[in-house]
Amino acid sequence: MSTTPPPAPATPVGDTARIQRRTLRLLSGTQVIGGIGVTIGISVGGLLAADLGGVTVSGLAQSAAVVGGALLAVPVVRIMNQYGRRPGLVLAYLVGALGGVLVVAATALRWVPLLFVGMLLFGGASTAGLQARYAAVDLAEPHRRGRQLSLVVWATTIGAVTAPNLASAADRSAGGFGLPPLSGPFVVSTVAFLIAGLLVLVLLRPDPLLTARRLAVVVPRQASAADAGRTLPVAPAGAAGHPPARAARGLRPALAVVAIQPAARLGIAAVAVGHLVMVGVMAMTPVHLGSAHAGDDLLRIVGLVLSLHIAGMYAFAPVVGWLTDRAGRRPVILGGVGLLVAACVVAGTAGHDAPRLSVGLVLLGLGWSGTMVAGSTLLSESVPVDVRPSVQGLSDLIMGLAGAAAGAVSGVIVGVAGFGVLTVLAALATVPLLGLALRPTSAPAPAGPVPAGPVSTVTNSVDG
Repeated sequence: MSTTPPPAPATPVGDTARIQRRTLRLLSGTQVIGGIGVTIGISVGGLLAADLGGVTVSGLAQSAAVVGGALLAVPVVRIMNQYGRRPGLVLAYLVGALGGVLVVAATALRWVPLLFVGMLLFGGASTAGLQARYAAVDLAEPHRRGRQLSLVVWATTIGAVTAPNLASAADRSAGGFGLPPLSGPFVVSTVAFLIAGLLVLVLLRPDPLLTARRLAVVVPRQASAADAGRTLPVAPAGAAGHPPARAARGLRPALAVVAIQPAARLGIAAVAVGHLVMVGVMAMTPVHLGSAHAGDDLLRIVGLVLSLHIAGMYAFAPVVGWLTDRAGRRPVILGGVGLLVAACVVAGTAGHDAPRLSVGLVLLGLGWSGTMVAGSTLLSESVPVDVRPSVQGLSDLIMGLAGAAAGAVSGVIVGVAGFGVLTVLAALATVPLLGLALRPTSAPAPAGPVPAGPVSTVTNSVDG
């Protein structure tokens, strides 16, 4: 009697492509809705904090949201590791909605501590948006990772660019219901997060991360257009070279993998430094403009400047993704650093000139886009699939803490030394990333789970 095991099931490549297209459409749609919620709140968060607690604490509103997003990334990633992307994204949106409710209550009560608690939870929606970009590449083909990640980033443009210009109308509408000034945008945020969470809960099936893990044992080979509708053989669980996938949970395994992966370290650094510079300058721009404008005029100017900034962050993401796939990860990171420095120069010398500040904020957004798209792509492809969510969560935690530190310190710097000094310090913060990006790096390109036993690297030359 034959002892040969039965043949492993086949995986239709065409089905995987169909799941990926469906996932991208859903994530893009929820990014539009979530982008409205996040941006309309953030656009007035600093003004609200300044109104309740003064200019020196105005940066803490942004910091609280960023810290909240960073801290929530840890439990969200643990949930994703065990149950998939869907429940983690839903949890993040629900926490963000609760934060919006608390901010409205804090505004009505004029209670600063409650405002910061609300902003802390409000940051949960940012966690959902950031994790969505990683969900976009769970099933992406290697030569399309940058473009498909950037597509989900780009989708945020539609909501995020529109949102700041809706702040004034939302505020007037909320006033008609007896709500205090500057609370209306957070009412809109709460509704948007609930809608986005419901869509993910109902429609994100099958789960892209769980599907990617099932496909991690596919015999490695490059998929092509000719594979559409065909099947690829699957190695049986426990076959040589393909041990069963087991999710590596928590920050410790993530740190162990990143410690031996130069490319992963560069990816994390690019995302964190780009976010630090962007948050530090962007968070204080409305406060800087507030010293020369007031009332509805201030909201309109802030809305226009931030809309252009957000367009720079997201509108050109598909181009950044295409360049990431064609030119390489590291060149795009270096280009992003150059744009961040240019943004600091332009914005720092603009004074209260709104058009020139707008140019600086657009450059700031473009620089952030380069470091975010290329850094996230490089990070995702540098680690095995079973440890990938933990490493991505670690990256978002570091990014969030970096942005929170920038937001907290930026208010103090502007209050003591002015907006120009803030931009100089922000430009200097890019120097360590520049040095890291210019160093030769090597990294593996793992497609499957972490092998049993000690983690080892396979050195391949990479551009990133």
